[in-house]
Amino acid sequence: MQERDEVYNPGYYQEREEAFNLGYYIDLLIRRRWLVIIPFCLAMIVGIYLAFALPRIYEASSLILVRPQRVPESYVQSIVTTDIESRINTIQQQILSRTNLEKIISQFNLFSDHDQEKMFLEDKIANLRSRIEIEIETSGPKKRNRTADAFSITFSGTEPELVMRVANGLATFFIDENLKVREAQAVSTSDFLDDELLAMRKRLEGLEQQLKDYRKNHMGELPEQLETNLRILERLQMQLNEKQESLRDEKSRLSAIEGQMEANRKFLTESRAALTEEGGSVSLEQLRVQLAALRSSYTDSHPDVIRLQEKIADLEESFRSGELSASSSLPAGASSDPTALMLQKSLDEHSRQRSQARLEIQNLEVEIANLERQIKEYQQRIERTPQNEQELLSLERDYKNIKQSYDSLVNRKLEAEIAVNMEKKQKGEQFSIIDSAVIPQKPVSPNMKRLLLLCIFAGLGGGGVLIYVLGFLDSSFRGRDDFELDLGIPVLVTVPKIFHRKDYWRQRVNRVLTAVALFVAACLLAGFAVLVFNGVEQTLDIVRPYMAFLG
Repeated sequence: MQERDEVYNPGYYQEREEAFNLGYYIDLLIRRRWLVIIPFCLAMIVGIYLAFALPRIYEASSLILVRPQRVPESYVQSIVTTDIESRINTIQQQILSRTNLEKIISQFNLFSDHDQEKMFLEDKIANLRSRIEIEIETSGPKKRNRTADAFSITFSGTEPELVMRVANGLATFFIDENLKVREAQAVSTSDFLDDELLAMRKRLEGLEQQLKDYRKNHMGELPEQLETNLRILERLQMQLNEKQESLRDEKSRLSAIEGQMEANRKFLTESRAALTEEGGSVSLEQLRVQLAALRSSYTDSHPDVIRLQEKIADLEESFRSGELSASSSLPAGASSDPTALMLQKSLDEHSRQRSQARLEIQNLEVEIANLERQIKEYQQRIERTPQNEQELLSLERDYKNIKQSYDSLVNRKLEAEIAVNMEKKQKGEQFSIIDSAVIPQKPVSPNMKRLLLLCIFAGLGGGGVLIYVLGFLDSSFRGRDDFELDLGIPVLVTVPKIFHRKDYWRQRVNRVLTAVALFVAACLLAGFAVLVFNGVEQTLDIVRPYMAFLG
């Protein structure tokens, strides 16, 4: 009983079930070898067929270098400030535009095959656009500091020579479009500055005219003339004081002269009246002198003047009628009186001085009025100067701002003209082809290595899946262990399989067929590998002479 318990120990069977039996799987693989060989050979045949049947796509690339401008930026600053990535993207959109792609199709006679001629134009453009690839190559330690140093243009197609010509044509288009874009941007900037400069010049000229008119209309009232006006006002005030002092002096002198004349006239009149009362006569000449003395002090409407004029008129009438003679009218001793003669001369002198004083007073009053008018005018100028200063400062501030803007525009205009000349002479930043596209020798599609690995994986994997599925569905017993594990009954005796002569022949034929199948599979794999690593065209070039010889 103890031995039977050890035989039927469940742990024993569980350990055998969980253990990996390599021999079992090798035996399974040998028994199901055709499930691996046949799918593998079919996969190799399909792979070789695809290697010949799939269209071969070739790629040609042109590498374009971005050359910086030849003139140092310290001398000439470029006005094309957009970064190279943005400019390449812009040019790329222009190159991939419908109009430009139609030109490329027409220039290189693309889609000229019989099957492709029936394609719609939109499909042709979409197909051509999908075959153009632009890759920017950057440099720099950090991604944010990288700058584009070069970029490549790749074109793919089925015809190697055509692919090369299209790739080089696209590179030429890029270079031409870059020159056009840079020159157009420089010219447009220069034209814009021309328009802005013209508008700014008009504004500047308008402000200059306003300043000119303002200074002309407010001449003498400008802020820079304030000190001069103050000095002139001070000088006029001093002159006014001097004139007023002179006027007071002249008036005082006139009063003194008139007082002296009044005293002399009174004394002379009294002395003549005394002579008349004594019976003496006064000559006509003396009366005239007396009339002149009175007129120097009074007007012609004064009673004394009127009375004396009547007396002179009566005396002259008496002389004309002959009633009196010239000698009879002259009292004895009157013409020889020295005091009367001296007083008369003093009276005449005072009369002359009084006339001069009155004339001087009149002139002084006119000068004082002129000075007061000038003083008032300069005072008004000085009072209006602060307001004029504010208005002038506002005009000058606007003029200064516009002048600075104008000068800045002039400098920028000069720089823009230099930049335009630099772009026209192609001295600025340029694209240059450093690696032109060449005729591709090896297709990029289909990927033969990937196709080889895929076929190997499909052949082996498909066979493995079939073996696994059939093994999973197979419920027959293959050995004593399977019987014991499945039924849980110990096997006492096993009878080996008895082989007949036919079975031995069948095994030998099976082994020969297996060897042949393995050889065929190896040949298929080797041929496929040669096609992959040597190239389909190159392999055909090697095989064609032998095929022609055999043919």
